Order: sequence, then structure tokens, then C-alpha cells
Amino acid sequence: MSNRLSHTRIIHSTDWSRRGILLTALGIPAFSQQKNEQEIPEDSIIRVDVERVSVLFSVRDKRGTFINNLTKDDIEVYEDGKLQETISFDRETDLPLTVGLLIDVSVSQGALIETERAAASQFFGQVLQKKDMAFIISFGSEAELLQDSTNSVKALERGLSDLRMNSASGGYITPGTIPQSNPRGTIMYDAVYLGATEKLQHEVGRKALILISDGMDQGSRIKQNDAIRSALKADSLIYGVYYMDPRFYGYGGGGGYGAMKKMSEETGGRAFEVGRKQSLQSIFQEIQDEMRSQYSLSYSSSNPARDGGYRKLEIRSKNKALKIQARKGYFAPSR
Repeated sequence: MSNRLSHTRIIHSTDWSRRGILLTALGIPAFSQQKNEQEIPEDSIIRVDVERVSVLFSVRDKRGTFINNLTKDDIEVYEDGKLQETISFDRETDLPLTVGLLIDVSVSQGALIETERAAASQFFGQVLQKKDMAFIISFGSEAELLQDSTNSVKALERGLSDLRMNSASGGYITPGTIPQSNPRGTIMYDAVYLGATEKLQHEVGRKALILISDGMDQGSRIKQNDAIRSALKADSLIYGVYYMDPRFYGYGGGGGYGAMKKMSEETGGRAFEVGRKQSLQSIFQEIQDEMRSQYSLSYSSSNPARDGGYRKLEIRSKNKALKIQARKGYFAPSR
């Protein structure tokens, strides 16, 4: 039976070792949690004080060079415009890293899949260290977990080998999938929600979703703001990689860069565009460099309310020439 996801029913997979069960809950697709192929050792788990707010961020100068020698006294953190007292401040190069690679395999991206496969394989080989994990989700008219969280580059390469174009347009129906009366084209926001909520919500350490797409969402049940919210609740960055095939859209572009930029900036990540100035491979290298050049700080919020509300965050450098990249807010805990 197909492992692809239908919004209208539960689909069970027989490939337990790599893909698990895909299911639908309240009209929203979700992946089951599987045992990772390589468990994170108990002594590597980071215990978080629930009363503290923790934020990862990176710092660059005007030339875009990462600054790696800041101290606690060089920065200030504000919540809803109020200065907060920083409790801890560290360079975070050794925290476990979990990366989710979300790849658009809709019909508009079909010609780009081989390039994505090769660049992603090289990226995993370079970025994953002993305590790190990664997973792969492809999405078109449906979302598919090609590889569950693992530290094995070979397993990830096998998952990448399964990348296939997936589209409900033109009567395209996969085995075991119920045909849709209103076929979806590219469920990008649903894929972000799945990656954040089902795969990253309960992970520890640093977390990031790398989203490769032309940014054109068609038919997601999840709205853009809810996709952003899910990433914020999972403490995950989004790196949006805008990759558009001009042979499909023409050289006017697909128009989806703005959506990917918003998701990236709201969560503390960055948006990139594949083109003449930057290849997909060089973008992966930039993402890798950034994830290895992060700081973390924590503070105890001066707002004691546990109301689940959204609070704006701003980290400022006392050196105005430096640019800080961090998420723009977080959701307070609920009672």
C-alpha cells in the first residue's frame, strides 16, 4: 500500500523500518513517532528549565561574516519591548542538531529533483555529527516521510533515492490513495506543520527545517500563520530555499519567494534563492556554517502569566554595526 498521505483517511504503511504509519487527525495529516535508528544517549540530552526562555541566534557584521567572539555583556534581550535579565549566554556548537529536509516534488519541481538529491546527500554527509539526527519529507499533492529521524547518512541517501514527482493534477493517482474531488497541488504549509509538530516538537537541542520549494502552496489544510506557529512552538528555525524552474513558470518566476521569506524570518532562519549567484550546494554550505556559528541565551521572563499568548522577542547588539538573526517571538506556556 502506498505510504503517501491522504487527508481523507488513515493510510497504513507496511515499511515499518523506514516510514512508519501515516495518519490523519482532525483533518490534519500527522506522522507517527517511531523509534530512531540511533537513539540520542541519555547523557547528551539537554534539560531545560521550563521557567526560562531559551533563544538561538547568529550574529554577522556588515560583510555578512559570522561573529563568534561576543560575550553576555555585548547583547540585550527584550520581550514585548521590556529589557530582560540574561541568565545564561553560550556559543552552541556542540548541542545535538535535528534537521528536517522538506522537499517539494510537485509537478513544477520535477526537473529539479536530481539536483536536490545530489546536493542534499552531500549536505548530510558534511553536517551530521555523532549526536545529530535528520529526517526527510517530500510533499506535492500529499506528504510522505521518506526517512525517519536517523544519524545514518546511508539511510538518508536511501530516502533521497525515493524522491519522485507527486502531483494530483492531470488525474495522477498513487496506489492506495483515494481520488480527491478537489485535488491539491502542493501542500507546503501542511508539510511544515508535520515536520515541526510530529517530528521536532519533542526533540532536544537545536532544530531546523530546510524547506526547498518554489513557495507556491495549493490546497494545504494548514494556513501559513499556523505553519509558522507550529515551528515556533517546536523551537525550530525554518530555512527557506526558493528553487524555481524557469522552464515551468517562464522567467517571470513563480512568485512564492515572499511566503518562504516570511516563514524563515519569523522563526529566526533565513531565506535563500537558487540562481546564478548561488547554487543549491553553496546554500547548503551557508546553512551548515550558520548552524555551527550560533549563540544561545536564556532568561526568566518578567511576565509571569502562563496564558499561552504570543510574546515578541528582540535581541540587540550594543554594537550597532552588527546584525542579529533570531526568531521574532515565542508562545508562553499555558496553565
